[in-house]
Amino acid sequence: MDRLNGSARLMIVSDLDSTMVDHEDPEDVSLLRFNALWEAHYRHDSLLVFSTGRSPASYKQLRKEKPLLTPDIAVMSVGTEIAYGDAMLVDAGWEEILSRKWNRDIVVEETAKFPELIPQAEIDQRPAKVSFFVEKVNAQRIIDVLSERLEKRGLDIKIIYSSGTALDVLPRGAGKGQALAYLLKKLESDGKPPANTLVCGDSGNDTELFSIPEVYGVMVSNAQEELLQWHLENMKSNPKIIHATQRCTAGIIEAIGRFGLGPNVSPRDIMDFQKWNGENVNPVYEVVNFYLFYERWRCAQVQKSEHYLQKLKSMFYPLCSFIHPSGTEWSIHQCIDTMERLHGDRQGKQYKVWVDRVSSAQIGSGSWLVKCNKWESFGAERYCCLTTILISSKFFVG
Repeated sequence: MDRLNGSARLMIVSDLDSTMVDHEDPEDVSLLRFNALWEAHYRHDSLLVFSTGRSPASYKQLRKEKPLLTPDIAVMSVGTEIAYGDAMLVDAGWEEILSRKWNRDIVVEETAKFPELIPQAEIDQRPAKVSFFVEKVNAQRIIDVLSERLEKRGLDIKIIYSSGTALDVLPRGAGKGQALAYLLKKLESDGKPPANTLVCGDSGNDTELFSIPEVYGVMVSNAQEELLQWHLENMKSNPKIIHATQRCTAGIIEAIGRFGLGPNVSPRDIMDFQKWNGENVNPVYEVVNFYLFYERWRCAQVQKSEHYLQKLKSMFYPLCSFIHPSGTEWSIHQCIDTMERLHGDRQGKQYKVWVDRVSSAQIGSGSWLVKCNKWESFGAERYCCLTTILISSKFFVG
């Protein structure tokens, strides 16, 4: 959270499975739309938080499978673990809070008395989370009896049932909502409270996110009945909580627009290359667009035209350069000349390009250094390289 000098303009706190990630969208169209929007318009002054029921190992596996951006904060294991940045630095203070009146061995001992509880995979069992599958018909009875037994043994716990099948036993102070409240308190104490917070979810373990005062919230169109019913009973009159008309990440983008939280048109939604050179261009935005054009060029989604290439060159000052991790430096014009012969070489194939962790710094009068992780996926293969681009103010001359 130290990445920003001041308060975040927007903090998005999103569940992953069936919210940020649409498992019914094999080409990740909506997720890639969000990625381009976030990097072009929000990364520099906003915070991205993933809040998931997945364990750290399961979360890392998902990141290998899907084109997820690097969040500023990852809240995992249904709010029992918090980690920061790409290095996944653990919040030890949060772990200490959750350890009070919690004994995992006692939880395992008591839950073993219910044959209806089927333990989830070992990868999903965590120090402050014991997880099971259970049929919906048995869930409420087990929750009532188990809660009473664990309380009698001196534990202060909560049980969360979600998706009509998953049952998690956690410390009372855990959960996605409590983790978010903890983060907001830390930001407040640092004098950096976000100007706006948008929470996003689809299932029962997301309900606590929507209970945090003053946040905006979006239940994606594919939200499960358990979340919709909770909203009907508890938040129906709250105008800051909406049920989107679109699925998953498209619903998040929809909510940004409906609440007026900032730009909600992704660069991927602009199909006309001629419209890229708008009135409020900036180095980060143009780098995002450059790689989007690169993807479309190689997929033959734009016409092979010398006019396009010359327009690209006119948008970059000739001395603008790319520096490969190996240290090799190419001028932007060399890169564009090389790109010409690649037109259509990925046509009809699963090829995507996206950028992550885009940042820019003004290093002189009229010059910027833009850095990003550039990702390419081609079928099952994925590649990433750190890219550094030097841009001159002449970049902006029409």
